[in-house]
Amino acid sequence: MWDVVGLSFVALLVIYLTYLITQWKNPKCNGVLPPGSMGLPLIGETLNLLIPSYSLDLHPFIRKRLERYGPIFRTSLAGKPVLVSADPEFNNYVLKQEGRMVEFWYLDTFSKIFMQEGGNRTNQIGVIHKYARSIFLNHFGAECIKEKLLTQIEGSINKHLCAWSNQESVEVKKAGSIMALNFCAEHMIGYDAETATENLGEIYHRVFQGLISFPLNVPGTAYHNCLKIHKKATTMLRAMLRERRSSPEKRRGDFLDQIIDDLDQEKFLSEDFCVHLIFGGLFAIFESISTVLTLFFSLLADHPAVLQELTAEHEALLKNREDQNSALTWDEYKSMTFTLQVINETLRLANTAPGLLRRALKDIPVKGYTIPAGWTILLVTPALHLTSNTFKDHLEFNPWRWKDLDSLVISKNFMPFGSGLRQCAGAEFSRAYLSTFLHVLVTKYRWTTIKGARISRRPILAFGDGAHIKFSEKKN
Repeated sequence: MWDVVGLSFVALLVIYLTYLITQWKNPKCNGVLPPGSMGLPLIGETLNLLIPSYSLDLHPFIRKRLERYGPIFRTSLAGKPVLVSADPEFNNYVLKQEGRMVEFWYLDTFSKIFMQEGGNRTNQIGVIHKYARSIFLNHFGAECIKEKLLTQIEGSINKHLCAWSNQESVEVKKAGSIMALNFCAEHMIGYDAETATENLGEIYHRVFQGLISFPLNVPGTAYHNCLKIHKKATTMLRAMLRERRSSPEKRRGDFLDQIIDDLDQEKFLSEDFCVHLIFGGLFAIFESISTVLTLFFSLLADHPAVLQELTAEHEALLKNREDQNSALTWDEYKSMTFTLQVINETLRLANTAPGLLRRALKDIPVKGYTIPAGWTILLVTPALHLTSNTFKDHLEFNPWRWKDLDSLVISKNFMPFGSGLRQCAGAEFSRAYLSTFLHVLVTKYRWTTIKGARISRRPILAFGDGAHIKFSEKKN
């Protein structure tokens, strides 16, 4: 009898598991789902996405599925059903629908890091997003760069490159991250790397390592450690906010002071939101700028003609000055035509973000298919950057291609800083910072690659053990 009971239990378990797997592979939909596969239960196809690819091209996970299913397909990542789109027309449509048919979204890996506990307030398109964009533009927008930041950026880069030239070699990804982070943290929150008790650069480096891991919150995993160090970072930022709030004599008129003033006046703001806003803003600077800086060295080493024209442009700026030692001006920055082409081409190849995430608020029809409400939508903007339809020989580093590209084509097919309502408020700052770095680098320094980086996508661009560079000052 017990054998019969045991066999019956096993049979029921098999039937139940078969039912769950069937449900997993065939999600409910009030129409026809796009083609694709949901992968394994719970895990989905996440592990395939995390396998590194040693190329600047689209990650094979995306490329192979685009070839198999077309520009729109379904999958499952980190336990969530995901619609992936590399269709320019649909992507532009989605970006214009934020707040109506879609909302801003993170996968679980990011949500616990960049969203405050107790609510998804960063999803609100209204006053909060308008406020966040406004405050960043106030302190890092074009007017602020023109009036004071450009000179300060140049001074900071000069200081760091001088220090790098006194070292045997520098791992430029980590050093560049810390250089950009410390500059922005000083201007946002008054952080002083030389006197601080906590190393903000090291904290952000450890958080980043956890973000590119599988979101398994179990002691000993990279993601669990990431959450712990993130808590340490937000605790540190919260303490700085409270100290400044209670000590009016320490006011500097910076980002932190403005957010404190607004916190006392605006009901929609909370301390938690302000802390997460600061953390997220600094993280964006920490990762994106350093990735492009590191890729500069690899690309320029392989393309001496680009370096020659870049150097000529900046040396011409110096020759046209009355005082060659004077600081970089806004007009000079805006005249760097070839430099901007180099930056655009590097951004196009770097694709520091694997795409833009949104969540469907309602069922969305698209080309005969239906995206169910609640699904995550991944807009693969790198697919626009890495197609020969727009960019001939798309894996070739060719800054000169930007001379002949129509502005309308660029606006629809080049989105390194996102698009729509969520376009990055730091776009102009990033370009100014990168332009200034190149200006100081090619006019004052020589460099030699001691150890090249093994570039990979995981799917975020990574540099293996790093690019180790030896710097030396140019002799007059």
